[in-house]
Amino acid sequence: MDYIVFDLEWNQSPYGKRTEVKEIPFEIIEIGAVKLNEKKEVVSSFNRLIKPQIYNEIHSITKEIIHIEISDLLKEESFENVIKDFFAWCGDDYRFATWGNMDLIELQRNLDYYAMDGYIDNPIVFYDVQKLFAMCYYEDRVSRTLEFAVDVVKLDKTEEFHRAYVDAKYTAEIFKMLDHDIVDNYYSIDCFHNPKTKEEEIHLYYETYYKFISREFESKEAIMESKDINGIICHTCNQRIAKKIRWFTTNSKTYYSLGYCKKHGYIKNKIRIKKATNNNVYAVKVVKAVNEEDAGLLMKRYTEAKLRKKEKRLKVI
Repeated sequence: MDYIVFDLEWNQSPYGKRTEVKEIPFEIIEIGAVKLNEKKEVVSSFNRLIKPQIYNEIHSITKEIIHIEISDLLKEESFENVIKDFFAWCGDDYRFATWGNMDLIELQRNLDYYAMDGYIDNPIVFYDVQKLFAMCYYEDRVSRTLEFAVDVVKLDKTEEFHRAYVDAKYTAEIFKMLDHDIVDNYYSIDCFHNPKTKEEEIHLYYETYYKFISREFESKEAIMESKDINGIICHTCNQRIAKKIRWFTTNSKTYYSLGYCKKHGYIKNKIRIKKATNNNVYAVKVVKAVNEEDAGLLMKRYTEAKLRKKEKRLKVI
């Protein structure tokens, strides 16, 4: 299996949101990529500019960051042609790696806009190098810039950032330096095309937590009523456990609960409600063990949420 480490640059409406195309707020104008083999050796590269078809002026911020003029782009090929070449270059057996998850999202949004089916039509495994760098070097998941990471690993900064191919090369070099076990065990799942049926639902068992991505529902209420989702479980035993705190929410998009497993202690269950592209919703559930202190903090949040809910009811009365 190869690794395709890629980066994108995109443009947006130069006149703000009032003139943007809702289906594609960011139009890809450059793609750069590096192909690594299974030993993480560089074997090939891809570097193309793309002719804009939606926004025919460069946004001032885009121009300032990537130093490119519209005249440089108008002589290039269309998105459809460049992307066909890109996926042909990728080959048949590969996984994407990117700095963060935005590039993969925008790639799929552009593919959808041009009705280019058959390239990415389902949830896919990829490597979020930004997340993996944080886990390897800082044992956290704090998002840090690519330039910050380049300085940490002491790469020579011989080329300017914010051009697709240059950023892809820097990302590939960092990816090669990461701990193999962490990379293999903490891959990510992109759900721009989320599961549609129960059979397509995703169950991921990591070393320290369990992640579940549900099928679509018509509403968040339907999600929270589903016994498949609202069960409070232990990620190690994969069994239902004693409930210490029932499900509660602080913002109507994220729900929490707390259970206790006799073998593995306190278990935190978290559900995030996400919108699908067709206005349905789906759930991302994460289950992991927490210590007594973190359990106490969750109990405090639960109490505060109950008080706020009670105060709102009293105001209505």
